[in-house]
Amino acid sequence: MTSLVIIKTGDAFPEVIEQHGDFEQLFIQQLTAALPSHLTLTVWDAREPTTPAPPSSFAGVMITGSHSMVSNQEPWSEALKPWLQQALAEDIPMLGVCYGHQLMAAALGGVSDYHPAGRESGTHQVRLTQAGLQDPLFGQLPERFPAQLTHAQSVMQLPPGATVLAHNSHDAHQALRYGSRQWSVQFHPEFTPPVMRAYIERQQTALREQGEDPQALLAAITATPDATSLLRRFLAFL
Repeated sequence: MTSLVIIKTGDAFPEVIEQHGDFEQLFIQQLTAALPSHLTLTVWDAREPTTPAPPSSFAGVMITGSHSMVSNQEPWSEALKPWLQQALAEDIPMLGVCYGHQLMAAALGGVSDYHPAGRESGTHQVRLTQAGLQDPLFGQLPERFPAQLTHAQSVMQLPPGATVLAHNSHDAHQALRYGSRQWSVQFHPEFTPPVMRAYIERQQTALREQGEDPQALLAAITATPDATSLLRRFLAFL
């Protein structure tokens, strides 16, 4: 048996955990039905003071979101960077999500920091670039599709050699590819509409302060099957 490791980098809000599961459980819920018989799922909490197994011991890697900020350079987060560099060098399949997206970019030579336009939350359209349309993971998706988003930081400067696969009006770097089997996305393919709704409810004050209408964002939440399908499509590269 070989293992797909879900690297946990944070916890969801308590009410989300209670009603829907924590970040890693949201991934597991989306992956379980599509998991090939030769694969198992493992969770590694990167914040725990343990020595991680080398990247080559895993068939693939997924990195969750977090309420931490990559630019704060917390010790556990910084310790992941050389591990991710090694995983890329060894061509281990990787898919980073939100914090995982920003951390991968920072580890591989880019810059992740606060977005000058503020927070992006809710269901928003994402558009594939020409490279995205031809990408082996993204190429079967529609050119435009809705995705669930909640982030204050973004990839502000691309790592050398990274390819932009998707963007939108808020963020020029919604999806990136770093190698033949290494990708990351700013949006949350693991989020369901109820999870997205819980995040908007929690963020109402902050969203109002930056001129957003939380009620309009809540009303616009929809299912995002194309974005979610990336998790299952990724399994084909392991």
